Amino acid sequence: MDVFEPIRVRDDVWLRPWRDEDAPALAGHANNRNVSRNLRDHFPYPYTDADAREFLARRVSQAIPENLAIEAGGGAAGGIALRSGQDVNRGTAEIGYWLAEPHWGRGIMTEAARAITAYGIERLSLRRIEAGVFERNLASARVLEKAGYVLEGRLRRAVIKDGEVMDTLVYAYVRP
Repeated sequence: MDVFEPIRVRDDVWLRPWRDEDAPALAGHANNRNVSRNLRDHFPYPYTDADAREFLARRVSQAIPENLAIEAGGGAAGGIALRSGQDVNRGTAEIGYWLAEPHWGRGIMTEAARAITAYGIERLSLRRIEAGVFERNLASARVLEKAGYVLEGRLRRAVIKDGEVMDTLVYAYVRP
């Protein structure tokens, strides 16, 4: 496969590889409890400059990145990823994403999810893209629904976040 080309989501929004110069924006936007409360624990809070540099050190040199920056308004404003399945789960990927709070409610994440889903199906030949959403995160569930994902089930009491035991809603997009 050739080198990743940024994906235009709309006039002012792109999905592109992370860059070293994204560190200040990444640290600033990610250090938000409203963002981190609906993400896995490997996304730290507080999110420091050192966390941003460590994250970027692992991402910047990848020719075909799995984890992309969402650029909105001229700078990194979030992230979106397709994590490829292995072994019997090859051909499947898990989608994950987050967006800086000042950009919420503008349809950016729905359009970004549609764009990376199309990329995964068309360019990466994925058969299935799935997501697990904390039951309290209704905005994320709505993003997936608007992006064409279907609710497949509920994993009861499957996750613990900040001491709260919750269900996980399982969504999937399956190649037609």
